Formats: sequence, C-alpha cells, structure tokens
Amino acid sequence: MRDIAGGEHLPNLRPDGKPLHPSWLPRQRRGKTPQMIGRYPDYDVLSTVDTWDEATRKVVLARLDKPGPLRFFDSAAEPTLRAFCDTALAQDGEPRIPVAEFVDAKLADGKLDGYQYDDMPDDRDTWRLVLAGLDEAAADTGAESFAAADAKTRESVVQRFADAQLYGGSWEKLNVSRAWSVVMRMALSGFYSHPWAWNEIGFGGPAYPRGFMRLGGVGIREPFEMPGATSEDPVETVEQEDIDG
Repeated sequence: MRDIAGGEHLPNLRPDGKPLHPSWLPRQRRGKTPQMIGRYPDYDVLSTVDTWDEATRKVVLARLDKPGPLRFFDSAAEPTLRAFCDTALAQDGEPRIPVAEFVDAKLADGKLDGYQYDDMPDDRDTWRLVLAGLDEAAADTGAESFAAADAKTRESVVQRFADAQLYGGSWEKLNVSRAWSVVMRMALSGFYSHPWAWNEIGFGGPAYPRGFMRLGGVGIREPFEMPGATSEDPVETVEQEDIDG
C-alpha cells in the first residue's frame, strides 16, 4: 500500500487540487466495494445481515438485485446519464453501484423529495435539461457527446457544472448551481444507500434491533467493526500542513 504519511493523497496538498485516484487504497478482501477498493478491506456489512429485522433485511438486500432496464430516460439520454453518474462519483470500473438505475427508478416512480427550489423546474425536467446541457458542453469541446468524450473532458465539464460555470443552451433554463444540488442529491442518495458503499466507508449498517453498545468516544469500535487501512485523520493532516507551512 502507498505510504500516505505525507498526506500527498489529499486534494489540498496536491498541485492540481484534485484527490489521488482511489486505487492507492488496498484491494477489498471481504465483501464488495465499488471497483473493489476501499479504506476497510476486511469489512463486509452483509456479515451482520442476521442481526437486522426482516423488513430492513428485505429492503437492503433488494438493492443488490440486478437492475432492470431504464424506464424514465430514453435510449438517447441513457449514455449521458451513465457517464455523468460514473464521472461525478468516480466509478471508472467494475463493480459499479447502479446509480443511474436508482435515479431513473426514482424519477419514473415520481418518488421525489417533496420539495423543489422556487426558481427551478420539476426535478424530472431538471434532469432532462442537465443531461442535454452536458452533451452541449461536451460538443463545445469538439466531442460528439458527453458520453463519447474522453475522461479528462468529462471531468472538466463536471467541474464546471459544480462551479456553476456552464452557460447557454439548456443551461439558460436552469439555475446551474441549484441544478447541481438537485442531481447530486439524488445521485449521492443512490450511491450511499447501497451496501457496497457502506463497505467502502466502514458504515455499520442498520442498527435496529441490534443497537450499539460502545458509545465511549471516538476510536472505540463495535465488535462487528473493522479497523481502516490507515488511522490517519485527513482533516488533522491538512491542518498540520497548513501550520507547518
């Protein structure tokens, strides 16, 4: 495993301001994580599935089912949807959490968040406009579409989207900053509701009816929790580097 004592994997300490590719993390040895890499290589949240109540178990395990075809987005929009989800969430290899399918199902079923910004269209229309806008932004760079663009171009377009620096065409119909919030809220919800993401971050999974018993302070692990590949606190590392100058 890479030596990270110097904090060179942290975005604020890197010349380009971007995080190191997560391949610096060890290969996952138990369970699954996106791309089979993670900070907790010996942890598998599904090893505790027998401690969950039946209703919880049914809901969580259903997220592991093979997803069906998209129902909301058409075949023209699907490649852009997948490319955006993969780029924004750094899923550049298998296994992938099926975020595109999660987003599509939520929109198709009308299971939205119950509110929207007063200067924004319906979330379903926002997604359609965003995907069209991504294709337009990629076309401005000479690419045939966002999905057909190379990884560097896609990352650049997504960064400009995050910074609300996309203009013209479909973007004129949106508050770009709010559009980023809308689509990322849904994409992140899909990603972090999946057990593979829980393995990646060492999340203990549903606590009912098992509960927790070791509440004594930071660093005290439950019996089912595993230590991370490094105990370094990235926030402290950045702060120390700032102090040392």
